[in-house]
Amino acid sequence: MSLILQIELILQLILCVFLSMLIGLDRERLQKSAGLRTHLLTGLGACLFTILSVHAFPNADTSRVASNVVTGIGFLGAGTIIQRRFATHDLTTAASIWVTAAVGMAVGTGAWLLAIAATVIIWFILGVIRRFEREKGGELSATNHAS
Repeated sequence: MSLILQIELILQLILCVFLSMLIGLDRERLQKSAGLRTHLLTGLGACLFTILSVHAFPNADTSRVASNVVTGIGFLGAGTIIQRRFATHDLTTAASIWVTAAVGMAVGTGAWLLAIAATVIIWFILGVIRRFEREKGGELSATNHAS
């Protein structure tokens, strides 16, 4: 790889770290089992694996790396899911790890605009939708307490 290409790829890694940080900040703020560092490393790792599969092995089947990243991150996310008293916790955190890897892979292929758009959508889902769920849950619990 040329030095100029490597510099461009380093900029992709930096963008990926920034986007992964935005996603991880939400989980960190809520003190979830997988927070900022987990999301940073997940996005960075997925981005680096994707960059390497595309640029370091140009004649290889790059889809093999992509499919294994998806599987591996699924395994990592499964480790964050906690079961307590017949209830499952941290599914959203596991999903956010998985989608952070997808953002990393998008940046790794050079689809940085797609990665930025995905991050904005992820933030919307994690922030805005959570507020909607809380309001809905608050109304339901108020009704249940009144009964």
